[in-house]
Amino acid sequence: MAALIFLSDHELVVLLKTGDEAAFTEIYNRYKGILYQHAYKRLHNQEEVDDIIHDLFTTLWIKRESLVFKTNLSGYLYTAVRNRIFDYISHQQIESAYITDLERFIEQGIAITDHRVRLNMLRQVIENEIACLPDKMREIFELSRKSQLSNKEIAKKLNISEKTVKNQVNNALKILRVRLGVLIYLCLLFNIL
Repeated sequence: MAALIFLSDHELVVLLKTGDEAAFTEIYNRYKGILYQHAYKRLHNQEEVDDIIHDLFTTLWIKRESLVFKTNLSGYLYTAVRNRIFDYISHQQIESAYITDLERFIEQGIAITDHRVRLNMLRQVIENEIACLPDKMREIFELSRKSQLSNKEIAKKLNISEKTVKNQVNNALKILRVRLGVLIYLCLLFNIL
């Protein structure tokens, strides 16, 4: 076992490919520290660096029989660490972009929902105020504004004069303006709309 520290990288790789655990341990001990420092200089994240180094050596052991080194062992290990660092950085950028998009969507979604809720509340307040109008005035106002009938059509439908229709619509608008004017002002003041 002590003799393994005197073996070259090439000799250790030959033993590694045969499944020699002691050769694997020697490779691990020989390169773990320097690869860790190399990765830590780039990432400054101990947990991620630990994961990268662990993954590298796990892959080295699992694929030991099929490994083909285009360069020497140290070149292979540095390249493998560098590629894992690039993968990590790329993944972080994608994750960051996703989180940013998600936050933007959530903010816009809440704003849209909030706006709709406020709009529905305002509609309900307006409907309540219209419901408080005197019956005949409310009926004429609703035919004018909701049913989009002209004064002439309303007069004919209700068998009243056009002047009465016009006066009732104007009176309803005056009442609503007074009642809702303060409400709309308060809504704007308290940023409800």
